[in-house]
Amino acid sequence: MEQITGVGHIGIRVHNLEIARKFYETLGFLFIEGPTGPEPVAILKHPCGVVINFILNAKRSPDENILMDVSEKYAGYTHVALRVSNLEKIRFQLEDRNITITEGPVDFGNGHGSSLFIRDQDKNVIEFHQPE
Repeated sequence: MEQITGVGHIGIRVHNLEIARKFYETLGFLFIEGPTGPEPVAILKHPCGVVINFILNAKRSPDENILMDVSEKYAGYTHVALRVSNLEKIRFQLEDRNITITEGPVDFGNGHGSSLFIRDQDKNVIEFHQPE
């Protein structure tokens, strides 16, 4: 479908708006508005144009991510990958902000670049990917 022009936003179900907002603001996202709408949602946007909609109806923060941390594999979105221009600078910035790097840097080889991974406050996986 050639009419698709990009990703509109990323929806993330969260347990606590204030905790989620603080975490993502640490990554450079800016709070736009919310809670709003019947779900309700809160909207954040990064200066690069990435938009996140927090869906504010999780009963609690999980002990584990069912898509990533259990041996049985379930269908679903496992992570979001954010393209970055300098993975080493990202690593230093995450460390300076006391955000734990859960994996990486990983070099994928064959011109596929490198990545490192973190988890947000609700155990959602975020990949920072530097293409080659």
